[in-house]
Amino acid sequence: MKIGVFCPIGNNGWLLSENAPQYMPTFELNKQIVQRAEHYGFDFALSMIKLRGFGGKTEFWDHNLETFTLMAGLAAVTSKIKIYATAATLVMPPAIVARMASTIDSISNGRFGLNVVTGWQAPEYSQMGMWPGDEYFGKRYEYLSEYVQILKELWATGQSDFKGEHFQMDDCRVSPQPQSEMKIICAGQSDTGLEFSAQHADYNFVFGKGLNTPTAYAEINDRLKHFTDQTGRDVQTYVLFMVIAAENDAKAMAKWQSYNDGADVEAINWLMNQGGKDTKSGTDTNIRQMASSVSPVNINMGTLVGSYEKVAAMLDEIAEIQGTEGILLTFDDFVQGVEDFGERIQPLMKSRQEVVAEYQPTQTLEKSA
Repeated sequence: MKIGVFCPIGNNGWLLSENAPQYMPTFELNKQIVQRAEHYGFDFALSMIKLRGFGGKTEFWDHNLETFTLMAGLAAVTSKIKIYATAATLVMPPAIVARMASTIDSISNGRFGLNVVTGWQAPEYSQMGMWPGDEYFGKRYEYLSEYVQILKELWATGQSDFKGEHFQMDDCRVSPQPQSEMKIICAGQSDTGLEFSAQHADYNFVFGKGLNTPTAYAEINDRLKHFTDQTGRDVQTYVLFMVIAAENDAKAMAKWQSYNDGADVEAINWLMNQGGKDTKSGTDTNIRQMASSVSPVNINMGTLVGSYEKVAAMLDEIAEIQGTEGILLTFDDFVQGVEDFGERIQPLMKSRQEVVAEYQPTQTLEKSA
């Protein structure tokens, strides 16, 4: 089972709460997190792209780094971990993204991959005069299909003459090509999104569901397999969960309750309002899919709360779900969370024993000394 970290590229990570850790995103913070993740054998690090936040008392996601430049920097200061940036395909031409990806492939010596998103929050783009109108929701996967075909042509051959509804390439050139096959991730949870991933993506990124219900998302894998059976492609899932862990269940749950008690209601209302505007693409907006599943204080993502032992056991449950390639983790406190995972959680996971065999946690070494 592969493990990744969802880099906190926006302020305060993924908790819309006045009681959660409050911090600004910086390169140094993300470097510390990803280097420690690499030290503990994490397989990949992925960063989102966010162009406008939700405001509120915490100014949630009003402060964001840029994903490609951040991940290029992280590629230069790591040596083993896979690096993924996210392309906002609505405002980033595919030929430019293809060239940036090839550049980071060179920086990372073949460790780079790409997450592609269509865009769901209109104010991110309308603030720049680049929102095409709400009719875009109904055709965004057709747009993305053309986009990815162009990327793959440029990476494979260095040239594209693609002609479609949304893009017209005229002997477009990109060189050098990536030294390794460029893997593509797409976040699809509706049938439309899953069908796209089955046709064009290498991995499908989904959100876990519920509080301490690690396998509740399994039906998404089943629906994805329905589409991959039709395309004949092997597309596995990366599933997102937040981990809030402590020495015992009571301490972990107390943290979770505190975060909910300090909910930034204004920012949450903005998030829900924007997430509800896509009514034309099969309810694919992930915010709508997650509504009321856990708590809006952490964007309703699947959440694992408990002792180190309990969290390890729940992560092992996820590893048993057919079609799941890996788990993408967020933490309430990223720096401490990565350390706790490496020192206290991973050594207890049956699904990560090969990694543990290569890396002996500090506490294990101290006990054996």
